[in-house]
Amino acid sequence: MRIRLDRTMCDGFGLCAKHAPEYFSLDDWGYASLEGNGEIPEADQGAVMRALLDCPVHAIIEMGERRPSRDGAAHSDAVEAPEPDPAINDNEAISEFIR
Repeated sequence: MRIRLDRTMCDGFGLCAKHAPEYFSLDDWGYASLEGNGEIPEADQGAVMRALLDCPVHAIIEMGERRPSRDGAAHSDAVEAPEPDPAINDNEAISEFIR
């Protein structure tokens, strides 16, 4: 299991540090920081998953979630989306907007 913490979303509830203090610390104002690189060993996944599920603002994100496909093999859904490539006409992006 691999996780990421979006500190910009954290509102300082502190439930993550309560459930998994080895992986989440709180600063002086109560906002969370991720300890380590986000790799969670199988033995600690229960506590970290509880922290993830209890986060009221969903600041903890599981990365590389694997789900079985029709052929029974696990495949990763984590695919980075390509950057949008807007069409350019006379130095303006084409959109639904009409002047």
